[in-house]
Amino acid sequence: MELTSLADLLDLQELDLQIDRLLDERQNLPELAKYKKAHEELGTLEHELGEAADSLRSLELDFDKSEGELEILEAKLKEHETRLFAGGMSGRETEHMRLEVESLRGQREAMEERVVRLLDTVDPAREVVTRLTDRKEEIEREKGRLEAVIKEEWKRIDAEVARKEERKLDAVKPIPPDLLEMYEKLRASKEGVAVGRFEGGVCGGCNMALSPAEKDEALSQDIPRCVHCRRILVA
Repeated sequence: MELTSLADLLDLQELDLQIDRLLDERQNLPELAKYKKAHEELGTLEHELGEAADSLRSLELDFDKSEGELEILEAKLKEHETRLFAGGMSGRETEHMRLEVESLRGQREAMEERVVRLLDTVDPAREVVTRLTDRKEEIEREKGRLEAVIKEEWKRIDAEVARKEERKLDAVKPIPPDLLEMYEKLRASKEGVAVGRFEGGVCGGCNMALSPAEKDEALSQDIPRCVHCRRILVA
């Protein structure tokens, strides 16, 4: 095997490793983890906000209904009190009206207490909805910002990968097909490193030293390969 072909493999491998690093960077951008976290938090917030909004609507409906009933009671009580204090009724009618007024006053008092209790729950419920809404909008803005950063980084990385892929097309031209096939298979099984420079009796792929006998065995092959890791050696 010609030494130039083996040396070309090192150049090709360097390009492949650079592409690998770029693709790894693309998949592991810090913003991706933050985006995923923001997406998950947004989903949780939307669920919590939906429940809080439903609860608030129910409380507000109950509050509005109770306020309406209180207004009706007050109007009815005012009407009965006016008739009672105006006089002109028989003793029996007066007593009946007095009892009716007392009953209405009791109902009004109970309804006023209910309205106050509901108000004490409506206000905090509104605060919860406001807080969750503000947080949701904050996370949406952050998610949008992260998405823009990710798109920009992906655009940069993809452009760099394309440039290196273009250079790779030229790098593979002088390499014999059988050698290229072996290289690709080794790259797939050796974590991307198929070729190691052989210097000082040490394989640059696995960093293990070869004995003189192992060196002779490795370099005597048509395609020199490390006896330890079986990577292609370039002396």
